[in-house]
Amino acid sequence: MIVNFGDHVLELLQEKHAWRICNFMVSNEDRFKTYFPVTLAQNLTPELSQLFVKQKLKSFQKKEEFVFVLKNIKERTIDGIFYIKDINWEIKQGELAYAIGYEIERKGFTTKVVQVLSDYAFKELHLTKLQIITHKTNIGSVKVAEKCNFTWIRTLEKSFTPIGLEPLDMELYELQNER
Repeated sequence: MIVNFGDHVLELLQEKHAWRICNFMVSNEDRFKTYFPVTLAQNLTPELSQLFVKQKLKSFQKKEEFVFVLKNIKERTIDGIFYIKDINWEIKQGELAYAIGYEIERKGFTTKVVQVLSDYAFKELHLTKLQIITHKTNIGSVKVAEKCNFTWIRTLEKSFTPIGLEPLDMELYELQNER
């Protein structure tokens, strides 16, 4: 699947993306260290990124997790990484997670990609419910959930513990497939 957004394209993760993912994660380390510490740690060197990509491709083949990248065509960089993860095939539910670079913040790309991936999850994967879990201070992510018609469900108390910090309450948003 490739979706064109002008100077950016959304595509499924591929082995050729490993070096660019490393560059993306390292150059945005301050943005990702709190809420994406595992992904960050898995991509601190090109060698680690190659292992990360291979593992994610295996997860894709097993239909456990689907990882996409938002690629800047002109700059030949990765500007975002998007997941359909924590899939429960019995109840047909999955979670959307995403991390974008500072270069594309507030440009609407995340909203567009979440809309595309929601459609993909419902039409191609036949999921019936998607979730976005975010911290209330991540205003951008809250706005993305709301713009994409996700409904706030509840606060998940002490559900995420960033490295070296106290557990945080997270906000659960859901989108039902109405088709």
